[in-house]
Amino acid sequence: MANEWLTVRVEDIAEKIAMGPFGSNIKVETFVEKGVPVISGAHLRGVRLEDGDFNFVTGEHAEKMKNSNVFRGDVIFTHAGNIGQVAYIPSNSQYERYVISQRQFYLRCDLAKADPAFVSYFFHSAEGQHKLLANASQTGVPSIARPSSYLKTIELSLPRLTEQRAIAHILGTLDDKIELNRKQNETLEAIARALFKAWFVDFEPVRAKLEGRWQHGQSPPGLPAQIYDIFPNRLVKSELGEIPEGWEGVSASRLIEFNPSEPLRKETEAPYLEMAALPTSGSWPEPPILRPFGSGMRFRNGDTLLARITPCLENGKTAFVQCLPDNTVGWGSTEYIVMRPKPPVPPEFGYLLARDATFREQAIRSMTGTSGRQRVQADSVATFKLAAPRHEAVWDAFSRVVGPIFISIKDNAETIATLAKLRDTLLPKLISGELRVLDAERILGA
Repeated sequence: MANEWLTVRVEDIAEKIAMGPFGSNIKVETFVEKGVPVISGAHLRGVRLEDGDFNFVTGEHAEKMKNSNVFRGDVIFTHAGNIGQVAYIPSNSQYERYVISQRQFYLRCDLAKADPAFVSYFFHSAEGQHKLLANASQTGVPSIARPSSYLKTIELSLPRLTEQRAIAHILGTLDDKIELNRKQNETLEAIARALFKAWFVDFEPVRAKLEGRWQHGQSPPGLPAQIYDIFPNRLVKSELGEIPEGWEGVSASRLIEFNPSEPLRKETEAPYLEMAALPTSGSWPEPPILRPFGSGMRFRNGDTLLARITPCLENGKTAFVQCLPDNTVGWGSTEYIVMRPKPPVPPEFGYLLARDATFREQAIRSMTGTSGRQRVQADSVATFKLAAPRHEAVWDAFSRVVGPIFISIKDNAETIATLAKLRDTLLPKLISGELRVLDAERILGA
């Protein structure tokens, strides 16, 4: 039972607690192409360190900051800025050694007493977050006062080490499933964007025919012959450069309706997507919340939301709306541009265009306004020029190829939401001892 657990202070289970380096020790001039990776807040978004793109310092420079070097099993905290971030470095991390940044500090557990994954999950619970942030100041840059000495005083309840590991394993299994679905969605999106670029930017099927890469009845890998056959076999000159024969250069407004009108009465409760809900990569936003309509952009499933204000536009905030109940109007920030493709252009095309690098570059160049509040107008992005097929067969074929991809993305995203809800339900109960490991295993096995 939970009353068998020991109440300890963090200092009782710590082998070491240490701060990150002084700011002058890590700056742009110290970065190199390869070396020891530097952890930033972007790597601390979950319970485990998220490997990915890093800045690096040389091994020699890392040695000068030896006290700020971290290894597998260490638990990293953010003490300034995005406070509340906690993640441990798992045993399968991409690198064996890292350097933390100046806004971070770390706990190295005594592995005979505490499991790092369990400790990390504790600090992700409501109780752990409350205790961690109890000594925080929100004046100016949010920060935790005296972070390393304060961390030592925080109390938590610990079961036996074997039970700590079992609890971390249950929660970790759910996180593994969530991560698997996230990676699948990243792959699916990459496929969809590659198809968009191949068909509508590089005209790869046409170039393949032009260069005679495939004989009659054959087609490139992944492109069925009946779809390959609908593409012309010549490129012709146009104001956009060479485009497929039979296609035309058009403005985006010819294919897409920008900021379409939708009825929604004041004070009507409807799904609301705030700017913070839009992803900087990927198409799936955070779940909408019901809120009485005041003023804002209205949209439906199949629409694309493009953030038009700095720095959200530059950061990539964009979403393909698939998360609303059927036949429902949602609403959100006035700083969205809503893009709705006109039939026969498939809905997914609008999102893929909004993610296109050249389209985004024009949008960013077209921003106007005072510093810090610059935004692009819908009329500016509507003038973006692109090549478009005249025949519906190409649009129908593209819809048949990318439509199932975005259905899979939706299915995976909904699975992620279900798994995350289950994890968040089990987390406080397991960490507190209210729910025992065997009971949790029965729930997961049901």
